[in-house]
Amino acid sequence: MRRFDERRLLVATHNAGKLAEMRALLAPYDVEVTGAAAAGLVEPAETESTFVGNARIKARAAAEATGLPVLADDSGICIDALDGAPGVYTADWAETGNGRDFGMAMARAWRELEAISAPMPRTAQFRCTLVLMWPDGHDEVFEGVLPGQVVWPPRGEEGHGYDPIFQPDGHDVTLGQMPPELKNSLSHRARAVAAMIEGVFA
Repeated sequence: MRRFDERRLLVATHNAGKLAEMRALLAPYDVEVTGAAAAGLVEPAETESTFVGNARIKARAAAEATGLPVLADDSGICIDALDGAPGVYTADWAETGNGRDFGMAMARAWRELEAISAPMPRTAQFRCTLVLMWPDGHDEVFEGVLPGQVVWPPRGEEGHGYDPIFQPDGHDVTLGQMPPELKNSLSHRARAVAAMIEGVFA
């Protein structure tokens, strides 16, 4: 596994919530973290059917455009009773043609669970795959999984995406109700980043 000795890292996301989360997680490692929007990058089409495939698309496009090492993630919520949906289509469920509406996406997830009378608890996992790619094309892959259940109605104003309907195992509140420090310590992204730090930073 290749050690990461660079001082700059571009995180290939336009999602301000994800960028802030990644900055917080990498703060102890003296790495300057910038986002895709600040670099003027356009989001590439995510045409793969797996998290790792889509993460590689984003990492490669950003590395080729900037010459910087890039960290890209693809992540989503996988609901067991829906055969793992929305999965890689987690963000697509929120697309409206005029921006993303995660309230609509959360409602769809619950509506589909109700339609099949899915038993309680409605188990799910947040999954995150990270691809860390160097400008020469070498990459390392790291994964994180946060198990829990989908609940209704949405609870909490913190976080982003589907956080208000996801209650992690061992907790009685949703990610949307947790302060950022707590969420960042246990999220699927935090677990993937922890694996990355152990693998290439530590």
